[in-house]
Amino acid sequence: MGRHKEQGGARQGFDVADAAPLLLDPHGLVSGWTAHAERLLGHGAAEAVGRKFADLLEAGDAERMEDLLHRCRAGGDWTGLMTALHRDGHPVPVSVRVAPATAPQGRPAVLVLLSELGDGARGWDMSRGVLEQIVVGNPIGIAIVDPELRYVWSNAALERWGGGPGRSRLGLRVADVQPGMDSEAVEERMRHVLETGEQVVGYEYVGRVRSAPLRETAHMLSFTRIEDDRGDPMGVYYTVVDVTDRHRARQRLALLDRAGQYIGRTLDVMTTAQELADVAVPGLADFVTVDLLETVLRGAEPVPEPLAGSERVPLRRAGHRSLYEDLPRTAVDSGAVVSYLTDSPPVWCLTTGESWRQEQLDPLAVEWAAGAPDGRESTFLELGLQSVMIVPIRARGVTLGLTTFFRRRQSPFDPDDLHLAEDLVSRAAVCVDNARRYTRERDAALVLQRSLLPRRLPDQDAVEVAACYRPADELTGLGGDWYDVIPLAAARVALVVGEVPGHGIDAAAAMGRLRTAVRTLAAIDLPPEEVLAHLDDLASRSARDDGDGEGDDGGGGGSSVGSACVYVVYDPADGRCTMAAAGHPAPAVVAPDGTVGFVDLPQGPPLGVGGPPFEAVEVSLAEGSTLVLHTDGLLAYGGDGVEESGRERLRRALEGMARELGPSCRAVVDALVPARPEDDVALLMARTRRLASEQIAAWELSPDPAVVADARRTAQDQLSRWGLDEEVKFTTELLVSELVTNAIRHASGRVRLRLIRERTLVCEVLDGGASAPHLRHPRAMDEGGRGLLLVSQLAERWGTRFVPDGKIIWAEQPLTTPPE
Repeated sequence: MGRHKEQGGARQGFDVADAAPLLLDPHGLVSGWTAHAERLLGHGAAEAVGRKFADLLEAGDAERMEDLLHRCRAGGDWTGLMTALHRDGHPVPVSVRVAPATAPQGRPAVLVLLSELGDGARGWDMSRGVLEQIVVGNPIGIAIVDPELRYVWSNAALERWGGGPGRSRLGLRVADVQPGMDSEAVEERMRHVLETGEQVVGYEYVGRVRSAPLRETAHMLSFTRIEDDRGDPMGVYYTVVDVTDRHRARQRLALLDRAGQYIGRTLDVMTTAQELADVAVPGLADFVTVDLLETVLRGAEPVPEPLAGSERVPLRRAGHRSLYEDLPRTAVDSGAVVSYLTDSPPVWCLTTGESWRQEQLDPLAVEWAAGAPDGRESTFLELGLQSVMIVPIRARGVTLGLTTFFRRRQSPFDPDDLHLAEDLVSRAAVCVDNARRYTRERDAALVLQRSLLPRRLPDQDAVEVAACYRPADELTGLGGDWYDVIPLAAARVALVVGEVPGHGIDAAAAMGRLRTAVRTLAAIDLPPEEVLAHLDDLASRSARDDGDGEGDDGGGGGSSVGSACVYVVYDPADGRCTMAAAGHPAPAVVAPDGTVGFVDLPQGPPLGVGGPPFEAVEVSLAEGSTLVLHTDGLLAYGGDGVEESGRERLRRALEGMARELGPSCRAVVDALVPARPEDDVALLMARTRRLASEQIAAWELSPDPAVVADARRTAQDQLSRWGLDEEVKFTTELLVSELVTNAIRHASGRVRLRLIRERTLVCEVLDGGASAPHLRHPRAMDEGGRGLLLVSQLAERWGTRFVPDGKIIWAEQPLTTPPE
């Protein structure tokens, strides 16, 4: 089916469509008169019909009419200049076309076309050659059809539209002479003109005609009704102008405009390649494939020489589109590898960076790409592909891949098609390269993310944990919020949630510095308020060193100043939980019965801004309580216009949470935070556990060196009750001996020995001393100083932490064989 368009507007200058048609019978009597003829000569239809046409001409021209009528009866025609007489008597110079025709009833007739020449033509030599150029040689096709829409007359120019010479058209309809076109649409316009008398100017028909059966053409048609003396329709005469070039130029601009709208809407390489194929079909080709270098899909820089020493060049099929259902079944699927022989046209284009076009493919040649799903090689004849263009995808001087355009039934690709394809691909190439560069940057950002956020939460028995992170920067997936779970000595665990100002990679880098510092401070087992004090010093010192305080726009791009953090230490031995906060929301606590409360936690100042010292609080949590730590982004969004505080919305979300922490964590974030938040959100939920009483053994010891032997025997008996092997018993005996001896020798006050059996075996000795022991490396002749050295060799980990009534020296040894 063709596409049609009507346009209005008057014709300018001389146009054959302006000629006044009239019909004569074989004897020269006027049988058909039109309003146009009346405007030209002033005679009404009642006066003209039945009158000899010769009477309307000057004497000399009237004498020639009989000869002209005889010529028409013999099948000839004549074109020349005459002088007609207006009704008021003044002469009217006209060009005249006299040709045989057929009346509506099938009787022979004579068609006369009159066109006024104007004053400027009166001095011309009105020869037959001049009129032949005007009427016969005019590029505009003209035809007249009767009320049955059958051809009565047509000029030679119409033959270029197809359908044979004018004589062979007589008595036929448009569908008879143009079987491939949408004749119904054309005849519909003719009927409209016949019925209404309204002239149709500028009707555009787009489709295939007999003169160009393999390609789409465009023609501009105008229709005018012919009337008799009573004003009844006698037929329609119309003009045809070929506007294919203008139509194709408009199509090209539309295709490029569509490419600008649809290509590059995402920063995904595969999606951008598929968009290129989608835009090109069917506007430019029947089948399009887009193949990219493997390095492009990975976001890496393309290699300059992809052919180095190989017989086949592998590319990755990034997109394809077909107008026909059978082509995708024989084509390589998107994402699959397709290989080209080094001597094939695609590889030549890939190597030289130049385009290649072939109007007619060798039907028996095998397709250049290997890797079809069925494993067999198909010929171009089997695929039905006839014409091809290959355009390399080049951006910033580098070739990224190839785009191949095929046609099956359309006309072969011409040079204009190649120029259009190159323009289209060059626009898409920039989008592909932008997507490649983004892929590279995003991969680098994800590597940074994996190094900064926990890839998996550590195994420990103190709490059951789940976390959810939703960044505001959806492109990189990075933000300034973080969370962490850090196992501590004696089965304890540290829970951390914090945020730095800003979003993106700079904020993530600042967050990484703080998270590393937190882990370092946790390793030396400092209490929460001291951890925050050290972080505060770090943020202030970093600001001074980096000059963040000078000219900072407040965007928080990489600065630790103003960061917030909450640090929690939970001890499963007694359920005590110690925490401190720096400019951070207080944690919520979900009791085992489901009730929700919030910890009354003093709010210290944000890190690096200065202010009063940080304060810690200690709370006791029942087993099965859920500690909820979050950044302030979780509470930043109101709910459906209801005036409700962030805490109340969080309370409602937590009251209805499921037993499983993982789904509950995601459900809380989904309930309180939009899919694309304006601020980063981190949520960490920890459900407390308690160590069983049989996992802990503790003894108060007197500060007497004689109790060391009793402590060793007591520890041995406890290890036997726990069923531990002799190797553990031997190591523990040495550790107990050294730690208790050091406590009695160098400290004062009470001494307590405690063994904790969890994933590891922990040996703790508490004394009232306030100074930390130091590991020394004694010389061969020294009598002491080897105790802690021995402890460091026997234990997997050891350390010191301070408590309100002294210090604890602990040593830890594994109870399971570590994986190889």
